[in-house]
Amino acid sequence: MNTKEKIEQILRQTLAAIVVEVEDESTLHVGHAGAASGGGHYRVTVVSPLFEGKSPIVRHRMVYDALAAEMQHTIHALALTTLAPSQWAAT
Repeated sequence: MNTKEKIEQILRQTLAAIVVEVEDESTLHVGHAGAASGGGHYRVTVVSPLFEGKSPIVRHRMVYDALAAEMQHTIHALALTTLAPSQWAAT
């Protein structure tokens, strides 16, 4: 399982996410100091009912907590979009 698939699996299981979109943007950061450590850059959209009523900061913390082990080795940077199902339906 590659890192993109692992991120998706973790977020679906941990946050009961109904939508997880993961885009690997690592190739855009070749030569960046963080890329030297081997960690990738990812753009992630997560839609979870657990986000209802929570601020964007709390939602981001929930994602970072869920991915804490991956952040130690395989993820260098995340660009997050975190939405409740009601927000997703409005897009």
